[in-house]
Amino acid sequence: MIRKAVNIVILLPLAIVLILLSVANRQSITLALNPFRPDDSVLSLHAPFFLFLFVALVIGMLIGSVVTWLAQGKHRRRAHRLSEENRKWQTAKPQTPVSAAPVRQIEA
Repeated sequence: MIRKAVNIVILLPLAIVLILLSVANRQSITLALNPFRPDDSVLSLHAPFFLFLFVALVIGMLIGSVVTWLAQGKHRRRAHRLSEENRKWQTAKPQTPVSAAPVRQIEA
């Protein structure tokens, strides 16, 4: 139920915005990758503008994901270390307490 609400509230408006962006920016452009000779056809790409926008969005999301994953490495290491320690304590044999000398009853 909550998943359906998230889809409707977040993903539907996002899809509408992306469709509108695609329709508004469908003119074909040339991306020149050679800054010294922009007219060089070997190092240039011809595609609709929205395609370049989508590719830039996906690359930005991937870079952000990798940076976040790397920044959280210390927390993953700590969780792994604590998990190993927990496993060690659970599998360790309980040590028997050192028994005291037998108690002698004093007869009166």
